[in-house]
Amino acid sequence: MSNKVSVLVAGSWGTALASVLADNGKQVLLWSRNEDQVKEINEKHRNSRFLQDVELSPLIVATNSLQEAVEDADAIIMVVPSSGMREVASRMRPFLKKDTLVVHATKGFETGTLKRMTEVLTDELPEIDPKRLVVLSGPSHAEEVIRKCPTTVVVAAQDLEAAEAAQDLLINSYFRVYTNPDVAGVEVGGALKNIIALGAGLTDGLGFGDNAKAALMTRGLAEIARLGTAMGANPLTFSGLAGIGDLIVTCTSQHSRNWRAGNKLANGIPLGEVLEEMGMVVEGVKTTKAAYELSRRFDVTMPITDELYNVLFDGKSPQLAAQDLMGRVRTHEIEEVASGSVTNVLK
Repeated sequence: MSNKVSVLVAGSWGTALASVLADNGKQVLLWSRNEDQVKEINEKHRNSRFLQDVELSPLIVATNSLQEAVEDADAIIMVVPSSGMREVASRMRPFLKKDTLVVHATKGFETGTLKRMTEVLTDELPEIDPKRLVVLSGPSHAEEVIRKCPTTVVVAAQDLEAAEAAQDLLINSYFRVYTNPDVAGVEVGGALKNIIALGAGLTDGLGFGDNAKAALMTRGLAEIARLGTAMGANPLTFSGLAGIGDLIVTCTSQHSRNWRAGNKLANGIPLGEVLEEMGMVVEGVKTTKAAYELSRRFDVTMPITDELYNVLFDGKSPQLAAQDLMGRVRTHEIEEVASGSVTNVLK
């Protein structure tokens, strides 16, 4: 469909999506602020900082000019960290065609406003119909996608035609794409699973075993569904790729930045040092703070999130946080069964 497709920015996930597009025969413009990175991609067909020695398609051309990347693009895939989404969107607005297909693949909330990424894009790109903004999410490590490992994701938009356009753009023999109308659910699921992945890294680092991690993931999914439903999501979305699918892959793989960060915290490394050592954005840290604040805004109980917030920002020891979680007052697993109410989601 699209003649010119651009990807912003050239991190691991942006580069992997650029590779998918190139495999689909698209001429891809990959934007980066870093001149050395641009030079390496164009001359050596490598992005060694993020994807080591993987050879990139010659169809991927890098640029550090945002105007060049955005101008006359038929489709733009935004893989900007949540903290930079508003700034990049604002900067690209003067060059953007109003009929450009805009897809974002960022998993997080904006600090301060607590807005989802499509809400940020709606603020900054008023010429684009908000119903046509697309979010891409699901279980998809860049390190595997770049090697063409079978991967399945979901794209969501209020406008089905826009979602299907994104689906057609990206789908191929190893990258299967489903559509979903539940934008809020796909965004919330993709963001909140990073919190639980931090917790999974902590439990593994503390040597708690598989039983503890299974419990953490299951109860974590309950928290995701509880807050997501309060924010207007369809509960069924959390049983799909953007919910349980993404939760499984992020909590069980050492590819996961959030798992690795949690694992390092369990070994006594201070948060600041962990983030500096990682050298890449760990969205789960800011998302924990955002979810902590959202749970209070929507009056939703999120004990795992609360304890991780205490560990990350209040200096609580991971061991004590686990002890306090296990010592909570007894409760029912499924509140609807206990109370007969269908308005409450897993308590």
